[in-house]
Amino acid sequence: MLNHGDHTGVQLAHVEASPARQVGRRVIIAAIVLALTVLIVWLHRDSYRDSQGGDISVLDATYYATVSLSTTGYGDITPVTPGARLVNILVITPLRIMFLIVLIGTTLEALTARSREEFRLRRWRSHVRQHVVVCGYGTKGRSAIRALLTTGTNADHIVVVDTDPRMIEEATAAGLTGILGDAGRTEVLRRSAVEKARAVIVAAHRDDASVLITLTVRQLNPTVPITASVREEENASLLRQSGADTVITTAATSGRLLGLSTDQPRVVAAVEDLLTSGRGLDLQQRTVTHSEVGLSPRQLRDVVLSVTRGGRTLRFDDPLIGTLQSEDVLVVVKAHRGPEGS
Repeated sequence: MLNHGDHTGVQLAHVEASPARQVGRRVIIAAIVLALTVLIVWLHRDSYRDSQGGDISVLDATYYATVSLSTTGYGDITPVTPGARLVNILVITPLRIMFLIVLIGTTLEALTARSREEFRLRRWRSHVRQHVVVCGYGTKGRSAIRALLTTGTNADHIVVVDTDPRMIEEATAAGLTGILGDAGRTEVLRRSAVEKARAVIVAAHRDDASVLITLTVRQLNPTVPITASVREEENASLLRQSGADTVITTAATSGRLLGLSTDQPRVVAAVEDLLTSGRGLDLQQRTVTHSEVGLSPRQLRDVVLSVTRGGRTLRFDDPLIGTLQSEDVLVVVKAHRGPEGS
C-alpha cells in the first residue's frame, strides 16, 4: 500500500496554481465584496433602522454587511425604505451569492486540486515502468534528455531527479516528471520508481556524487543499465566498480576533441555530426535483419562499426566476426532521413 510519503517531492508535468495561491486570491475577492457591501450600506445608512435605536455607524454597517453576506441575518438592523430594500434585492443579494460562491468554491477547489493531484500521483506510480531516470538536470542531464527525445523516448517516460527546485520546475514545464531530492538517497530514488526503470543516467556535478548515486541505484535495481558521467578519468574505474555499465569521461573526451581540432578539424566535425542526432550522419544500434544473416559486415549498406555477439563486442575489422548471425547487435553509421525519407 502506498502512503503519503511515496509522493513527497514528486511533481508531474502540468501547470496549476497552488492551493495557497487559489485561497489567497479568493480571500481578496471576498474582502472586496465585503468592503463594497459596507460602503453601500454606509452611504444609505439613513434608510436602515437599528432595533436598539441610534444612528447607523461604520461598525453597524460592517456588522450588517457581514451577517447579510454570510446569510446569518439576525434582523437587528433592517432596511426600512423602499429604496434600501430595492438595493438589497438588486445589489446586496447578488453580492451575497458571489461571496458564498467564493468561500465555498475556495474550499472545494482546494480539496479537489489536492485530491486530483494525489490521484494523478497514484495513477502515475501504478503505471510507470520502462522509463528512464535522469539524475541531475544540469547541462549534461538536459543534453542527455534531448538525445532521448530525439531517438524516440516520450517525455512522459523520463523522470528527472534533482536537488534544485528551479531545475524541477523547469523539467516539469518541459513535460517531464520531476523528483525533488538527492538521488544518492534511497527514499528519493524509490519515488522515481527506479526499480521499474529501463535505464538510469547519472549526470551529477561531482564525481563522488555520481559514485554514491550509482551505488544506490544498483542496490535498488541490480539489473538496470546505468550510464554515468565522470569529470576525471581516474574516477572512471571507481564508477564501473560501483555498478555503472557505461562511463563517459567528460573532461578527457573534451580534451581529446580540443587536441584533434588543432591539426584534424574535420575529424572533430565528423564526431560532432555523429553525436548530433537528427541531421547528417547518425549512430544507431540495431539487430541484424533476416536478409543480412550470412553476410559480411562490409556487404551491408550501413557502415558497421561493431558487432556484439554473445555478450562480447567485436570491432568491424575483427576476423572473429566472419559472417553475421541472427542474434548479432550492430552499431552502424547511417545517413539521417527525415519523415519523408523514413
